[in-house]
Amino acid sequence: MNRAFYSRSVHEVARDLVGCVVRHGDAAGRIVEVESYHHEEPACHAYVGLTDRTATLFGPPGNAYVYRSYGIHALLNAVSEEEGVGAAVLIRALEPVEGVESMRRRRGLEPLEELCSGPGKLTQALGIGVELNGTSLTEGDPIQVLPRAGKPEIVTGVRIGITKAADLPWRFCDANSRHVSRPWPAEMRELRRAA
Repeated sequence: MNRAFYSRSVHEVARDLVGCVVRHGDAAGRIVEVESYHHEEPACHAYVGLTDRTATLFGPPGNAYVYRSYGIHALLNAVSEEEGVGAAVLIRALEPVEGVESMRRRRGLEPLEELCSGPGKLTQALGIGVELNGTSLTEGDPIQVLPRAGKPEIVTGVRIGITKAADLPWRFCDANSRHVSRPWPAEMRELRRAA
């Protein structure tokens, strides 16, 4: 996964990250849910322009934007588009694939489906903190993003947990994963009922 992968529309990058694997240290998970954010809409941190906090968002594509949410959880984002454009993909949920016991130690004992079913949960499970803000996702260390094997069935929905621009359908989920955070997108709920 090189910088060219991330140097595209943030929405394309978001769709293409679903199914990829994120690894940090002894733990890894397959991405099953993401949201895209762009500086032209008010839910994006970059909407306010270039500041000390948003500098990473306007930096090179393929870097990690890790920030603390509500002073509690570190959230992992992949900076996208060209340098100078504030855009990133929030990694919202993972399906654990390696290091499950390490994840459980970091998070406490939880059902597997809930271990990484939220952006704060997954960073805690992987041991990712704000000190990794600005590090490269393309060099394989400390956070590695591996290409997906196969093509997941992706459903879209509105982003959750925000109040501004909450109507934009920029949430992308693996329709067949039970590790997606709740509430599931309407299309995903319908597919589950029909199955």
